[in-house]
Amino acid sequence: MWLVRLIFVVVWLGSWELAATHWIDPFFYSKPSAIWERLVDWFTTGTAFGSVWTQLIITLEESVLGFVIGAVAGVVLGILLGRARFVAEVAAPFIKAANAVPRIVLASLFIIWFGLGLTSKVATAVVLVFFAVFFNAFQGAREVDRNLVNNARILGASRTQVLTSIVVPSATSWIFASLHAAFGFALIGAVVGEYAGADKGLGLLIANAQGTFDAAGIYAGMIIITVVALLAEWLLTLLENRLLRWRPPVQTSGEQRA
Repeated sequence: MWLVRLIFVVVWLGSWELAATHWIDPFFYSKPSAIWERLVDWFTTGTAFGSVWTQLIITLEESVLGFVIGAVAGVVLGILLGRARFVAEVAAPFIKAANAVPRIVLASLFIIWFGLGLTSKVATAVVLVFFAVFFNAFQGAREVDRNLVNNARILGASRTQVLTSIVVPSATSWIFASLHAAFGFALIGAVVGEYAGADKGLGLLIANAQGTFDAAGIYAGMIIITVVALLAEWLLTLLENRLLRWRPPVQTSGEQRA
């Protein structure tokens, strides 16, 4: 499997390098060798705005804060509204309307409200993460087995005990499914906010590269963001496997036939 993936990447990059050398204009499309040179230059010499590590740390800080705040708010409100049907019906049109607002517009508003600093980028990341997590937590709370809830109530469990012992564990799989995509949304929110207006961050590097027609710089920024997102996905997978060890292993079709 890894060999096939490696072959695919080599063929893709090789064909791109060949095409940019002989057939297409590398000024507009760049090429892998130029992107690699830009990455090496950023990590050894630095960028026009200082060390690339400083820009990366700023974007990571914004993303992590937005991810944590948005995820916690999405889980709490999603589960609470998932168990309160009347309140959920009342709030549904307002939640859908808020989710329909274009995020780039919100990023611009947040810059006006909170300035060019960290707060406006965190707010953009929070909005993106919140809705991604909220709807999964909401649906997970709705999908809880009613028989389990009824049996717990017959045995004298309070609402809080039902919520913490049955609803939350049952919704955990739904929540983690959304968290895998949510950190990517947090990164997008931070970068979009920086792209709209910032004095530091990877989004600023990409915006500056666009303004100077530096296609290699744009690709280099995208690669750094992609690597960070993949590392976050790996860490979330480790955390999920550790927290959900209680789940029975999924049987393959061959095991079922046996």
